[in-house]
Amino acid sequence: MSRIEAKFESLRKQNRKALIAFITAGDPEPAATVPLMHALSKAGADIIELGVPFSDPMADGPTIQRSSERALKHGVGLRDILAMVREFRRTNGETPVVLMGYDNPVEAMGYETFAAEAKGAGVDGVLTVDCPPEESSELVRHLAAQGLDPIFLLSPTTPPARVEKVAKYARGFVYYVSLKGVTGAAHLDLSELSGKLPQLRTRLGLPVGVGFGIRDGATAQAVAKLADAVVVGSRIVEEIERSARERVVDNVTALVSGLRAAVDAA
Repeated sequence: MSRIEAKFESLRKQNRKALIAFITAGDPEPAATVPLMHALSKAGADIIELGVPFSDPMADGPTIQRSSERALKHGVGLRDILAMVREFRRTNGETPVVLMGYDNPVEAMGYETFAAEAKGAGVDGVLTVDCPPEESSELVRHLAAQGLDPIFLLSPTTPPARVEKVAKYARGFVYYVSLKGVTGAAHLDLSELSGKLPQLRTRLGLPVGVGFGIRDGATAQAVAKLADAVVVGSRIVEEIERSARERVVDNVTALVSGLRAAVDAA
């Protein structure tokens, strides 16, 4: 059983929903990433999504695009991020970590090398936004060989045939993009969500996390009533962006603690 699967199993037994928190590795500076990861875990994040900065982040809105730009100015690359996860694992062996990014850096390293090094660093899952299931068999094969969970995106416009392919390859959980747009958008349709999720759970046989557009406790609570996990990214990155350096960890801790309370109140 993977760390991700074990986390969802533990939460099910407690009748709780998962809070998945996203930050971009290297933002606002490389030295801040591991302290922020520990802060997310202590504040109640069940799973950490660590964004791999990329120069052309097609699925990300302006907030996360800027975070990638800040990280790239520091020269943060995939090997640096694996080193960050390795450092995090020195004192935290429980909180699952998912790398979320784009295929180019992974392909450049080589799928087999990447999977082995990610496993060695303590990564639990990998989500490559621009590697759909139709093109992911090689990556999935190497991830599976290392016991890593391939995470896939679904959206309101995903056709049934692709849902079936995701059901074949996905492990851990599936990330449902709750709206037609980029990260940080603010037009979440809860009625559409309530109609879609039961069908998806039946077809996937995996927990479904919902993200894109969750910016406050009220929305997090509403989504937690419908989904297995609530994913918050842009709002946390926004807090990092606007905080003074000496206040970043405290401000992110306060924000995520509030989101945790809202999810638990669902």
